[in-house]
Order: sequence, then C-alpha cells, then structure tokens
Amino acid sequence: MTSPSLLYSDVEDDLRSTVRDLLRDRLDPAAQLRALDSDAPHDRALWSALAARVGLAGLLVPEELGGADASAREAAVVLEELGRAVAAVPFLSSAVVATSALLEIRRRGPVPGQVDDALHRLAAGDAVGILAVPLTAAPGDAWPTSVTMDGSALRGAVTSVADGELADVVVVPAVRSGSPVLALAEFGVPARPRVSLDQSRRLSDLSFDGPGTVLAEGDAAVAALEAAVLAGAGLLASEQLGVAEWCLAETVAYLKVRRQFGRPLGSFQALKHRLADVWLEVTSLRAVARYAADRLAGAAARTADGGETAVAVSVAQAYAATTAVHAAEEALQLHGGIGMTWEHPVHLRLKRAKADQLALGTPGRHRARLSELVDLPPPLVTPYAPTP
Repeated sequence: MTSPSLLYSDVEDDLRSTVRDLLRDRLDPAAQLRALDSDAPHDRALWSALAARVGLAGLLVPEELGGADASAREAAVVLEELGRAVAAVPFLSSAVVATSALLEIRRRGPVPGQVDDALHRLAAGDAVGILAVPLTAAPGDAWPTSVTMDGSALRGAVTSVADGELADVVVVPAVRSGSPVLALAEFGVPARPRVSLDQSRRLSDLSFDGPGTVLAEGDAAVAALEAAVLAGAGLLASEQLGVAEWCLAETVAYLKVRRQFGRPLGSFQALKHRLADVWLEVTSLRAVARYAADRLAGAAARTADGGETAVAVSVAQAYAATTAVHAAEEALQLHGGIGMTWEHPVHLRLKRAKADQLALGTPGRHRARLSELVDLPPPLVTPYAPTP
C-alpha cells in the first residue's frame, strides 16, 4: 500500500477558495440566525448556488451522468468549509451518503435505469437525495427492519432522518420476503419534522405507504448501504474539522483584542495553555480526517482492502467528535458573556458539534468497532462487589 498524502493538492486548494468565497458572499450570519427560528431553516438558495455554480451536488458522480467525477478528498474539503460556516445545506446527506449508495449499486451491477436517472438528477441539482436511515446509523450496524416491501409496496417508518424534508430521491433499506433490498420510493414521502438540537440540519420522521422500485437486493443491497454509511462517517470527520478550526481561529482572534485588567486576554498564560491544547487536538484531527478521506478516495476503497478503509474511518470518528465538541466548548467559554448570547454564532458550532457526536456512530461505537476490526479484545471489566 502506498503512503497516503495528507497535504492538500492545488485542485483542492482552489476548490476550497471557491466554496469559501461563495459562502462568504451568500451566507449572512444574521439571516442565518433568523432562519433557525423559522419553519424552513434550510438555505435552499445557497444550496442552489453551490449546486449550480460550483457543481457540488454531483461532485462524486461520474462525468457521463453530469457530475464532476471527483473523489472523497475533494468532498472532504467541501465539508470542511461547510462545517466552518455551519451551512444549512444537504451536501452530506445528498451528495455524499445517498450518492454513495447509488454509486455502489452502479459499481456492482447490473444497473437498473432508475439508478442512473437518480444520479443524473442529483448531479444537476434538480433533486435532493437521502438514504432513509436514522442519523445515528453507523458502519457495521445490522440491516434496518422498520420498512417492509410487499410486492412493490413499501410500508413502515424511519425516524430521525437528516434533511428528510428536502428529499426528492429517497433510497429506502427494506425487507422483502426476509431478504434485504434497497428500493427507490416512487412518490413523495411524508416527512414530519422532529425537534433537533442542530437546527441547521433538521431531522424528520419518514412514513412509507406507497410503491417502490427495487434497486439492489441481497448482498448488493447490504454492500451499498455499508458503503454509503462508511463514506458518510469518514467524511463527517472533515465537517467536524471545519467546526473545530473555526472555533479555534475565532477564539484566538477574540482573545487578541478583548482586554481585561489593562491587558489582552490572550496574554494570560492559562488561556494560552487552553488554546494550545485545542490547537494540538485540531492538528491531530486534521491528520485522521485527511487519512480517512484519502482511504475512501483510493482505489483500495472500492475493492477488498483488508478493512483498512473501515479502520481509518473508525479512528477518525473516534477522535473527531470529542475534539470538535471540546473546541466549541472552549470557544464559547473563552468568548465570555458575548459567547453565551444567541446573537453570537459560536452556539451554532457547539450545536453542530454535539449533534455530529451522535451522527453516523458515536465515538464509543467506533471504538468498539475498531477493536473488532483490528482483533483487539475488549478490556476485562471486573464486576463490582460491595464490601461485606
């Protein structure tokens, strides 16, 4: 196996600049805060601009279907910037997770025509796709059984689906005659919003009671679902990196100008040490997130690689969630009184970091999965016995 490059390429740097400039032009922080109190927190105008001007909706889609045929490394750079901005757009759920499921079905073949049609719509930005699994779904989970398929009819419900309200293309894991299938819901799927900690990535409960078209079944369906969730978990670490980087940069800038006792707050040794700890954690997070993205992007990720990609993803997620939360908590505390107000955007990063801590597998679940992947037995726990 060749050594991965964790450095950003010129193409990735250019993509970052393009996305950051567009977010700076289109994303007004005050309007972003006001939208969270509304019934429609999703920024559809921003998503249209990102999909149409930059082509982010089809970043992973092959060129023959209208996409950019990019890799997970480029998608990771985009997620870093979207994480920094806490942009309320469905890039992770549509352009990464749902698209990865469809691409894995396409890779394994034979390919139903609906797969290419769906990928073409997603790449053009004409539709938003979701994989109908809870946000908490993790790599290695058992096949979901809450939706059944009888003939061509889908029936059941899935709770806590990210961006479910926006979905036009819904890929549904279901059970038909005891066998796993991935189906495409043919008509609009009712979505009931749930109360979400992170209002910029709202959750919904989806109800199914209508026709669907089977896209894959058996082992092919299981492999497609696993590939989608694995890609989502691995690239989520890059979003968490973006959140943590924003928190660190904004806090450093604030402590340079905020004065107390006649001195900048940043001159106090105790605060320097706290920020130094965050900097070390963010630097380590960048390494594991980049490695996970590189593994997902490599040819080995699309063939048997001995579980190296799964190991990289679990390492990244076991570390990323805790680091992002710690960076956001430190940012809020070190901003003092202004950091506790609704008007300051630091609370958006804390909510995103806390929500991402549960998304696509908690750190504890990824550590447990990592112990299985590397054949490391769990620690022995001696039962507590009270002293007589």
